[in-house]
Amino acid sequence: MIVGVTVLPEYIQNEGVDSVLDRLAAAGVTHVATSPYVMEPADQATGSREPPVDAGAGGVRLLDRPLWGKRELFVRTAPSFMPNVKHYAGLAYQPATPNALTAVEGGKIAAFIKGAHARELKVYLQVQAAIPPGYRVQFGGPKPEDTPRLPDGRVPPMRLDKNGSLASPRIVAYVQALTRDLLDQYPEIDGIRYDWPEYTPYMLDDLFLDFSEPARAAAQRLGYPFERMRVAALKLYQHLHGGLTNKSLEQDFGRYGMMRMLMHEPALVDWLRFKAALVEELFVKLRQVVPSRIEIAPGAFPPPFSLASGMDYGKVARHVSAIHVKLYTMHWPMIFRFYGDALLKANPKLDERLLVKALSALLELTDGQQGEMLANYNYPEPDQPHPAGVNVQTSKIKQAQAEAGNTPVIAFVHGYGPVNDFGKRLEVGWKASRHGIWINRYGYLSNEKIAVLGRLVKAQV
Repeated sequence: MIVGVTVLPEYIQNEGVDSVLDRLAAAGVTHVATSPYVMEPADQATGSREPPVDAGAGGVRLLDRPLWGKRELFVRTAPSFMPNVKHYAGLAYQPATPNALTAVEGGKIAAFIKGAHARELKVYLQVQAAIPPGYRVQFGGPKPEDTPRLPDGRVPPMRLDKNGSLASPRIVAYVQALTRDLLDQYPEIDGIRYDWPEYTPYMLDDLFLDFSEPARAAAQRLGYPFERMRVAALKLYQHLHGGLTNKSLEQDFGRYGMMRMLMHEPALVDWLRFKAALVEELFVKLRQVVPSRIEIAPGAFPPPFSLASGMDYGKVARHVSAIHVKLYTMHWPMIFRFYGDALLKANPKLDERLLVKALSALLELTDGQQGEMLANYNYPEPDQPHPAGVNVQTSKIKQAQAEAGNTPVIAFVHGYGPVNDFGKRLEVGWKASRHGIWINRYGYLSNEKIAVLGRLVKAQV
């Protein structure tokens, strides 16, 4: 069974290679992942908050393991290596420029890889699939012409991520070049995890991407009816933004209503299939540049979000070594609240209780309804348990595995939250996946949580 932990570079810098790896190896960890950057403290004007604020909702988060003596701070990054410019010649996107931080701290990533292998741990690099330059989620983003768009042509006014269009050949060419470069720089790695290789469904608007010009061109190339899909998606978008009634929530907002809508609007089915085709094509092109000895693993949203994100586990499974399905349960009430607030704002006459009931049935995030009002759905504080049920977490992993066939689906559990709750969620992920667990991320793993992990691993041996 795999036991993996994502250790972002700032902890390698702060705690030291040997300290981190000895602690994890003693707990029974078999795999680690890190990223090809290094970090230093900054101020608010020049840096980004760590931990990330998640569109404002995650501002309650604090690190379990301090960085530079703080549990929240502003930071900036630099690549951990000197990019080989030949890989990026003629491309629209170029790697970040190395600087003095690269020269001083960059070698610690190679040392971490070497130290992990000395302890017989496998090592992955984690990069972003569609956020050039691709080292970390907060730094980078697409050019305007590669930004995903709504069916009316607008860029969503608020997004949590900075993903570009998966249909953009410029973005795909860049991530291929980055992959080649990293394999040259760190040839001894065992795998690459591509994070956010889908249309991340954090906001209601995210569900209606992507109708950019790159998407139009890709649809024509792949044989999908772009204009019919756009018109059908726009009609649905407009219905949700002003056309919802209490009667429609009672009769048409459940799973049966959604299936009936898809049956009568085949262009919507085409649109979902098109997004899945884009995600699969991304992994086809990544596998073209990654040798078979190197494992590929996407970090993926669980069902039912995967239907809208384009993550068709069965299709993607043909091209990857494993799929890491995220049980980032602190995000689930945040997503629920984002959707609910947007729908209530666009349809102010709705009965809020009916809306909450309908969303609860549709999204399947808890074992039963968490509360009657949207105010009951918030990003949990550091000492609050995550309001995710055992049954729904288990069913999401098992559903993804059923679709992925023989390709391993591994539960990707988040370290954020109180110790007891973390232990419970860890055990759920372990039991749900017959292949193992990954934990995101080391910065939320206090020594007490690492001890919980060690006891769980020891109990299974």
